[in-house]
Amino acid sequence: MTVWLEIGGKKRRVELPSDIGAGSMSCSVDGRALNVDVRVLEPGVISLLIAHSEAPGRQYRCVLDGDGVVIGGRRYGFAVEDPRSLQGRRGAGAGTEGPRTVKAPMPGRVVRMLVEVGEDVEEGQGVVVIEAMKMQNELKAPKAGRVVRVGAVVGDTVGSGDVLVVVE
Repeated sequence: MTVWLEIGGKKRRVELPSDIGAGSMSCSVDGRALNVDVRVLEPGVISLLIAHSEAPGRQYRCVLDGDGVVIGGRRYGFAVEDPRSLQGRRGAGAGTEGPRTVKAPMPGRVVRMLVEVGEDVEEGQGVVVIEAMKMQNELKAPKAGRVVRVGAVVGDTVGSGDVLVVVE
């Protein structure tokens, strides 16, 4: 899986295995191979042990802070551009007739429902927030209309492709 990670205004291409989780994994950043050991110390706190062929391993304690991460007392803002999330958006403006769904782009947990059944929404309005890999993702309405179905409640665990909201 390829994601683009922007840190301090600089985009980095990150290649990750499809089965991301705690433990050891091989990945690459801008084409440089890395071995990474990931451990969740507590919610929002991750330990990373990163090793590559050019230098001995280094350990980092990462504290997630909204749209940033604190490492060694310094806060770094970041944004993730995940091509998987773009797949569901391509052609979102096309075919505004009939119901349109908002699906979970990856497994996660619902942390906020921003709409209720019967509520009118605008295209691009946030409708639900899910947390995946300790990052919160706001999913948006694919078109203007009325919410006719809400398929999850706060605290639900959802799988990739699960229908969360239907807008008609």
